[in-house]
Amino acid sequence: MLIGIDANEANVKDRVGSNQFAYQILRSLHKLDKENSYRVYLKDIPQKDLPPENSKWQYQVIKPGFFWTQWRLPLSLFINKPRPKIFLTLGHYAPRFSPIPSIISIMDLAFLRYKDSFKPKDLKKLTSWTKYSSKKAAHIFTISESSKNDIRHFYKIPNSKISVIYPAITSITTKTSKPLFNNYLLYLGTLQPRKNLDNLIKAFSHVSLKYPKLKLILAGKKGWMYQSLFDLVQDLNLTKKVIFTGYVKPVDIQKLIKSARLFILPSFFEGFGIPVLEAMSLRVPVLVANNSSLPEIVGGCGYYIKTPFGQKQIETGIITALSDNKDQVDKILAAKEKSLEFSWDKSANKILEVINDFN
Repeated sequence: MLIGIDANEANVKDRVGSNQFAYQILRSLHKLDKENSYRVYLKDIPQKDLPPENSKWQYQVIKPGFFWTQWRLPLSLFINKPRPKIFLTLGHYAPRFSPIPSIISIMDLAFLRYKDSFKPKDLKKLTSWTKYSSKKAAHIFTISESSKNDIRHFYKIPNSKISVIYPAITSITTKTSKPLFNNYLLYLGTLQPRKNLDNLIKAFSHVSLKYPKLKLILAGKKGWMYQSLFDLVQDLNLTKKVIFTGYVKPVDIQKLIKSARLFILPSFFEGFGIPVLEAMSLRVPVLVANNSSLPEIVGGCGYYIKTPFGQKQIETGIITALSDNKDQVDKILAAKEKSLEFSWDKSANKILEVINDFN
């Protein structure tokens, strides 16, 4: 069977979140599937680290790239023969017109729950294009039971048409050279409003009174509506204690996480949270908001920020985690074991089960 894939989410240089998800799924499909053939559609030439071409795995670059899923990709699917039997999109947007069944991958529906956290232009596109893609999809993959419930709620999609495929982590190397920083709390992710970083900074300003040598590292690329975070750090006189690293290269992520005293993800909403899983696998205690998908990942193996996830709740969570000498070791060991339950190959095999049903 010939399978088509929109792999543009994976075909970027600096991968985060959904880009990493798409990339790892591609790699696992390339490794595991010895029966089917693949035509991988891209707007631009493949990045050098994408799976290599062979007799069963070919890339097709089609241009121009503007409104690509709206007209250029559909045109190619109509005119190029042989057509794929099924089309998998490793992102929210299916080809608007397609002569073959489409499967999409939805990370989360945060844009419907926290509309004020998105730019109006991005919100309009996400809302419109995800809705039509979901309604026409033959099947939907998503990355948590929490997101699956949201898809059922907002789009009235039957349970049988949605499958959960959990993300995972790449191989972990626990050997580290000199730490990038010393004595710090760590957040790792895109700087954007729904990550609740303003309340984290405010909470840290109080925690640092109790732990004066402690630092807060906010690691990750700038997303949108982030300038207020830099201003807040200035206003609270925390410029020497709160450090913005910008985008972190994959080779430095494990080093950065491994040396942290506590990994914190205070988000109002998360589709999954791969950095949390990475911290668990590296035996770093984790503190997360008790919402959305995060309890699915952490279970009883970490610490929780209680509703409404404000400054006081984050401050309490940090101090509890840092001072929990009695149970912290047990939580860390349990978290390490739980992290082993997640596998890219396991998720790719689940994708193949669904795809092969269309043959």
